[in-house]
Amino acid sequence: MKHPLLIGIGGAHSGIGKTTIASAVIAHLTDHPIYPFSHPPKIGAIKYTKTAFYSSIVDDKTIIRQENKDTKKLLDAGSENVLWVQSPQNELDEILPLAVDRLSGLDCVIVEGNSAIEFLKPDVVIFLFDDSRGRIKPSAVRILKMADIIALRDEDQRPEVRDRNANKSVRYCLAPAPADKKTLKLLINLIEMTIKEKNIEELLRKKSDEGRLTCSEARKIAEELGVEYKEVGKTANKLKIKIKNCELGCF
Repeated sequence: MKHPLLIGIGGAHSGIGKTTIASAVIAHLTDHPIYPFSHPPKIGAIKYTKTAFYSSIVDDKTIIRQENKDTKKLLDAGSENVLWVQSPQNELDEILPLAVDRLSGLDCVIVEGNSAIEFLKPDVVIFLFDDSRGRIKPSAVRILKMADIIALRDEDQRPEVRDRNANKSVRYCLAPAPADKKTLKLLINLIEMTIKEKNIEELLRKKSDEGRLTCSEARKIAEELGVEYKEVGKTANKLKIKIKNCELGCF
């Protein structure tokens, strides 16, 4: 995976609570390390706003810390640095790589905004779903299909999400309220599970030979990534990769 780890947070429409969720995730991670970090990660954030005519990366703390700005909420949550990226759609390919590069010394970067997510393709994509307004932006439909985790405002909305052709392997949870530690912890667990699975998938595809892998190679993958053997076996089954010559019954 890329470094820093990118976590994207998008949503069905503006005002759905992307910054609230992003701030909660940042606050939790700065106190509680998750895989693949052995220590609380240093986190940055990118807040993207679409503009019509100009591009800019704002990091001036007098602007970032203005009251009632989303950037202040992200900074107050524990971000080491927050960048406010403003750009037309057709200039994202120039401005977003510059923003990520500025935060390259950090462990993790939270990316907020559908268009930014679509361009950067983060390691983990979280999508907030709520159709109570009766509309979902076109850009949101594309992010919904990219989502690894879908956070629902109401569990009854899950069938509708499936009808919109969401990724079949997507994970679901309820969108955590600011003070709801239980649902936030579930979201964090899903983020960790997604990162692990993608890391395992990457190495399995790289090291398998025509859909086959030796037990010794599978164990090395688990040890390299710091995950349990059974997690490698589970992911191998999902990818239809056969682990041969099993020596210890681990797979």
